[in-house]
Amino acid sequence: MLFLTKANYIIIGLWGLLSLVNAHPLDYAKPKLSDYEFFREPISEQISIDSIFPYRISTPLFTDYAFKSRFIVLPEGGRITYVNEDIFDFPVGTIFIKTFYYPSDFRVPEASWNIIETRLLVHTTEGWTGYPYIWNNEQTDAYLEIAGGRKNISWIDKKGISQSVHYRIPNFNMCKDCHVIDNVFQPIGPKPRILNCENNYEGTPQNQLEKMIEWNMVENMPPLKSIPITAAWDNNHYSLNDRARAYLDMNCAHCHNSKGPANTSGLFLEYHEKNSKKLGVLKSPIAAGRGSGGLSFNIVPGKPDESIFIFRMESTDPGILMPESGRKMVHKEGVALIRNWIESMGENP
Repeated sequence: MLFLTKANYIIIGLWGLLSLVNAHPLDYAKPKLSDYEFFREPISEQISIDSIFPYRISTPLFTDYAFKSRFIVLPEGGRITYVNEDIFDFPVGTIFIKTFYYPSDFRVPEASWNIIETRLLVHTTEGWTGYPYIWNNEQTDAYLEIAGGRKNISWIDKKGISQSVHYRIPNFNMCKDCHVIDNVFQPIGPKPRILNCENNYEGTPQNQLEKMIEWNMVENMPPLKSIPITAAWDNNHYSLNDRARAYLDMNCAHCHNSKGPANTSGLFLEYHEKNSKKLGVLKSPIAAGRGSGGLSFNIVPGKPDESIFIFRMESTDPGILMPESGRKMVHKEGVALIRNWIESMGENP
């Protein structure tokens, strides 16, 4: 790799990632996704070059039923440092790639698909920043669109029923809605406990953390058996409680934690939270407004229809729905999970 220098910046490596001094965050971005050379042609196949690590998370965020592909790009010689079960320290130059797409028919998802957007999360010398890229109708490339956008999407669901949504692609500044914790912009999904699950590598299932060790990507990793596993919300191998908690952790806790944007609510939904009141059980909202639906508690044990959680999850009203961003549709399966969880509490949570 060559290092090309100019007055106030260095162009680093294969993808031309800029390491700028006092630069605007957009100075790091390239006009087209193909300019980064992350993928083999055609890039719509989303087959990454050999040095890029594909990954998945055990319980993904719901985004109007969109499918997602995810990749980690590390700078040459860069390694991830394991800190604890919730924290990886990623080196400057790390790029996370997340592509959102819809299969034409969910019953045969690999037959054909429509790619909507690709988001990059880039670790610069000034911190993390995010870039939205919108795919063209020809599906040949994606273009940087700092203003975001909207697209009408349609598909056939698993039951053979036609579905559609007016899909919203976030603008450059909206990344901060979810990714700012303790006033710091940062990744929220790729935690050790969330990556501690299997992925398919050339047709062979293997634990992702184990694969990362094989790739020499991580340092200070403890024995894998010592790292907790976050349940997959839709896998009945795990308990109902673990699945529900994983769902809330991924869909809600990026805001609802003691250092998140919703910290003043006193409602903390992280996977490891033990205090039932902080989880919403018989907890009155502090300032929900009409978002409470006239209900008294976030969770009423054994009574999902009296619980604000269910009221807000079943709503598509922008002033009521939760999560506030990332969805226009009701996640019926997610609602059913949380409904069952609340019902299972009975009178003694």
